Amino acid sequence: MSNPYKNKVLLAKAQRKARRIGYKVKPSTRKGKKLDVFNKEGKKVGSIGALGYSDFNQHKDKQRRKNYKSRHGKYRTRVGTNSYFADKILW
Repeated sequence: MSNPYKNKVLLAKAQRKARRIGYKVKPSTRKGKKLDVFNKEGKKVGSIGALGYSDFNQHKDKQRRKNYKSRHGKYRTRVGTNSYFADKILW
């Protein structure tokens, strides 16, 4: 399956969202993931987004976004977790 974040438009949107929280993203080198997240020093801090599933940047469906946020409510607010990065960058 092809990584949708190799598309320059989607990647640019994710990069803007990552910059807002002080991180950088690049298309993932990890099999089965969409993006790798890096801190300001360039150290990889996580991989987010499963290939094969769309996210809000791709589908723009507000109901699906709401469902995602309620499903992942426990961890998406913990700064530094993959769930936090996925919430802030993909959703």
